[in-house]
Amino acid sequence: MDFHVDQIDHVELTVPDRHAAAKWYRDVLGLVIVAEYEHWAMDPKGPLMITTPQGSTKLALFEGKPGGSEQRIGFHLVAFRVGWKSFATFVARLPELMLKDDSGRTVTPDFVADHDCAYSIYFCDPYGHCLEITTYDYKETTMELRRLRTAEPG
Repeated sequence: MDFHVDQIDHVELTVPDRHAAAKWYRDVLGLVIVAEYEHWAMDPKGPLMITTPQGSTKLALFEGKPGGSEQRIGFHLVAFRVGWKSFATFVARLPELMLKDDSGRTVTPDFVADHDCAYSIYFCDPYGHCLEITTYDYKETTMELRRLRTAEPG
C-alpha cells in the first residue's frame, strides 16, 4: 500500500492566551472550539483545538510567552491527517525513512504519541520544519499498533 496524506489536519500556533485567541478566531473567521478535544486544554501544555464549522480545517492553540525557554509565539508545526491504514504504513516505514525529531533523535515506532482519541508521530523535514502525521481512527489504529508490536522480532 502506498502512503499518502489525506489533508492538512491542523496548524499549531502558540499564543499568549488560548481562549482569547479562540474568541478572536471565532469572531473574525467563524472558527469554533472542538468540544471533543477540549479536554486537551485542561493541561496547561495542551492545545485548545478550534475548527471550521465543517471540521475540515483546524488550529491547535498552545499558550506561550515571547522569549524565554517556553514555546515561542508563532507557527509551530503542520499536521497531516491520514486514515489508520496509512498511519500504520507510515509507522512501519520509519526504520527506512530515518527521520529526525526536533532534538535530532531518530524517530522510531516507539515515538508514536497516544492522545487517548488520536495518534500522532512527530518529525522534522530536512530544513527543520516540524511536521506531524495524525489519525483519529483511534480504535483501528490501537488494534493495528498492537498487531505490529507483536509481529516485531523480539
